[in-house]
Amino acid sequence: MNNEEHRRLYWSCRRGMLELDLLLIPFLQDCYDTLNPEQQALFHQFLESTDIDLFAWLTQPTQVPLDSPFADLITQIRTHAQTRPRT
Repeated sequence: MNNEEHRRLYWSCRRGMLELDLLLIPFLQDCYDTLNPEQQALFHQFLESTDIDLFAWLTQPTQVPLDSPFADLITQIRTHAQTRPRT
């Protein structure tokens, strides 16, 4: 990922809700480059969602429809948040 793309994505991950920032920014920094191009495009689409939807999807498992195109991505973000080392 080039620096300009990284800056845009980083800015998109800064949501104004600390809870979302703490989930999205580390995922971007640690995992985005390992996603395949389709998953990266889906992450871009995911970030276009409202803060309310993102918060519900990432913090309340029952809020994610099983047929959502974001279901796998949401699982990856949650898993990363739960398993990443804390400093």
